[in-house]
Amino acid sequence: MSRNSFLASFLATVALAGAPVASAGPSAEAERLVASWVALWTSYDLDRVNRLFLQDSRVTYFSSEKEGLIRGIENVREHHRGFGFVPGGKKAERELWVEQVDSDDFDDTLVVTAIWYFGDRKKPAAENQRGPMTMVYVHAGGEYRIAHLHFGNYENRVE
Repeated sequence: MSRNSFLASFLATVALAGAPVASAGPSAEAERLVASWVALWTSYDLDRVNRLFLQDSRVTYFSSEKEGLIRGIENVREHHRGFGFVPGGKKAERELWVEQVDSDDFDDTLVVTAIWYFGDRKKPAAENQRGPMTMVYVHAGGEYRIAHLHFGNYENRVE
């Protein structure tokens, strides 16, 4: 399925769904998938990128650290290398965690939203790097894989 076909199908599914329904929170599947992604950042294991993302040119990523769209699994891997990810992993110097996880299931597509934090949990939120995130998962090979990630940054304000 082409990207345009996927987008048209996704938008049609959303349109058919009618008025938005208040989410009861994240599904168990969304919680599991987010935990796997956080484990990627806890371990800095480049090999985990292969287990989480689509393994082709369709995967896309908007980073909070780099302007522009990152397209394709090779570029996603390279982006993680730039953060210090290595095969087999290493000890993380700072912690990544997520809060306010929510999800919506559109059959073969799962959309997860959350607030990400990077830094030190002992510090006030405003002293940590943080922002909104959207993760789009699609079924591929019988399991969910990340097709798109989008991160934003909140302005840090220490009062």
